Amino acid sequence: MNNQQHHGMKCLISSAPLSLLFLSLAVLPSCSPVMEYRRPEVQLPAAYPGQANEGKELAAVPYKQFFTDPDLLELIDSAVANNQDLMVALKNIDYAGKSLDVAQLWFLPEVNAGATVNYSRASRNSSTASKGQERTSRSYTAALTASWEADIWAKLQNAKKAALAEYLRSTDAARAVRTSLVASVAQGYWNLRMLDEQIDITKRNIALGETTLAMIRLQFEAGNVTSLAVQQQESQLLSTRLVLPRLEASRTAQENALSILAGRVPGTPIKRSRSAAAFVMPGSFGAGVPINLLSNRPDVRAAEASLMEAHAMTGVTKAMMYPTLMVTAQGGVNAIESSKWFSMPGSLFDFLQASVVQPVFRHGQLNAQYDQSLIRSEQAELTFRQSLLKAVGEVSNALEQVDKSGKQEQIALDRVVALRKGSENARLLFKSGMATWLEVITVDSSLLQSELELADVQRSRLAAVAELYRSVGGGWKE
Repeated sequence: MNNQQHHGMKCLISSAPLSLLFLSLAVLPSCSPVMEYRRPEVQLPAAYPGQANEGKELAAVPYKQFFTDPDLLELIDSAVANNQDLMVALKNIDYAGKSLDVAQLWFLPEVNAGATVNYSRASRNSSTASKGQERTSRSYTAALTASWEADIWAKLQNAKKAALAEYLRSTDAARAVRTSLVASVAQGYWNLRMLDEQIDITKRNIALGETTLAMIRLQFEAGNVTSLAVQQQESQLLSTRLVLPRLEASRTAQENALSILAGRVPGTPIKRSRSAAAFVMPGSFGAGVPINLLSNRPDVRAAEASLMEAHAMTGVTKAMMYPTLMVTAQGGVNAIESSKWFSMPGSLFDFLQASVVQPVFRHGQLNAQYDQSLIRSEQAELTFRQSLLKAVGEVSNALEQVDKSGKQEQIALDRVVALRKGSENARLLFKSGMATWLEVITVDSSLLQSELELADVQRSRLAAVAELYRSVGGGWKE
């Protein structure tokens, strides 16, 4: 065996106890000072009150299958790809992912490499000089130092669980932003469509009012009506015109809001078809059951992830009160002459130390930190329960709003049909002298108001549908 082989075998033999020590410590079972996380018991109703449809869960339907308007889908796609709030939420996921990567490496030893050169010279009156020894000394060292903490009390393990829970929380928080974004875009788009409809209704009524005013003026000149009829029609026309600027301003504001949601510059035209049929939710869809909100609602999932993180942190803070076993190993080369610094094997050295540290008094910080972590855990549990109750309430409210707004829409539609017939009859009666022009104006005014109300009720129904889709947790699944 040559010198190089002999040196390699010697290094292997000398490092074997160190390797065995690290291996034996690595396989030591961790004893966590806290129990494994368990989801708190929650009391939820078996079904939502008043829900008649038990079809496929809305939450399981991707938005590209739920919404059918191609212009709306294009707008939602743009929002999902470019919305600034969603992009911030996705960056939070990246940030939490980096923290998780670090936590996964905490179980490995910490290794540092360093080199030092020491030089000292004693005074002539020192004990070293009085003994006739060399007054100057030099030391050249290059070494690798490894330190490792044995995770006996699962402190690192719980810290890793906390980092994982934070990653899951940020992921579900981003999903919650997406569900709200999809619903907001749909509500804004349908609101814009209804504003278009209301503006068209108002313009038609203005044109009709102008024609009627011209006819009444001719009748006034012929002596068939009084000036009061002219003044009443002028007042009615001005009242109708007054509505138009407000609606146009609302439409511009809605277009800008949609552009911002879609990550576009405000003022960008919003493509939409005015001839498309109103959205009708298929009868095969249902809200599901409340217990499914635990897996479908991203904000509920995020709240539970926060609870899991807080629970894991109680284990970390509790473990900090227990003894810590640290193992430190160092090896390298050392010499008093630079020419012999890397002379092998004469310059080789090694060092191994195992220490146990038990905190005794740290000004009450460890106890306070543990108590604070317990409080945080209790707060997180209350937040989780509240988020779940809120989710159930939102779904129940949305179901009720969808049902009642649908009934309102039918009533409003019947009213419009009746008033349109009444307007036609009033004009026929006026021409035959059996009705006054005031009666005609009153019917027309009611018709205009009912048509605007119908569009508003339709907007409320569509907004309720979008809110139901969001509240059950729809919009984030592909």
